[in-house]
Amino acid sequence: MTKPTSRSHGYTTTSSNEPPVPEPTYAERVRTLVYRNHAGTLSTLSAMHPDWPFGSLMPYGLDEKGRPLFLISTMAMHTHNLIRDGRASLFISQTDSGGDPLDASRVTLMGETTKVPEDQLHEVRELYLARYKNASYWVDFDDFSFYRMDIKDIYFVGGFGAMGWVTAPNYYEAEVDPLADSATGIIQHMNQDHAESLMLLAKHFTKVEAQEAAMTSVDRLGFQVRIKSNNEFYSRRIGFIREIHSPEECRKVIVQMVGQARG
Repeated sequence: MTKPTSRSHGYTTTSSNEPPVPEPTYAERVRTLVYRNHAGTLSTLSAMHPDWPFGSLMPYGLDEKGRPLFLISTMAMHTHNLIRDGRASLFISQTDSGGDPLDASRVTLMGETTKVPEDQLHEVRELYLARYKNASYWVDFDDFSFYRMDIKDIYFVGGFGAMGWVTAPNYYEAEVDPLADSATGIIQHMNQDHAESLMLLAKHFTKVEAQEAAMTSVDRLGFQVRIKSNNEFYSRRIGFIREIHSPEECRKVIVQMVGQARG
């Protein structure tokens, strides 16, 4: 088990016979998931059919606190809905887990969505375009305006058996995981080039006799694997032998853990 760190984390149990494995808090996982994605499903309250939810595919940016930013047209139905009632939710799901979509982490942000004040537009514009560069083609159209969601509550699902509410203050205080920008590449590299090593790690660290193993997520404290054993599938977490802060450290630690498993 890794030593406690300066940032709090939770624990997950790999099986009834194994000690809990450190993992980031739900707030950290949400903050990282929202950071890593660039689009979600925005659900507003319909103006045409009052009290009915209306879902729209919605690219988003983020301000310095992690609040979603939207660049939307007055012609769009969701804009009409928000003008009538600013209450909305933004659903975001992990896109690189592979396999069963229910293994993926996902989150619902609930909040009040309002037009960004004139004196804040320059900063919001820069932050939005930094994350969603294609918007530069229509950002200056007269019918487009920036809106921002002030988060009131959050519900997180981290795969099977991991779910719970996250307060807005905890989300705002959480930090993005240091592997956020490299996680997709790490997952793809391990699954495509090191499938046998993942099986070895799964057998050694989870005590499940794996015929197949695939990494589904990775963070500074460890990674999640989907294991096939005797025609059944399991989701297990493997903790790193020490906390890591970069892709280079991640590679070194995984190589060291594979060596331990072989030994």
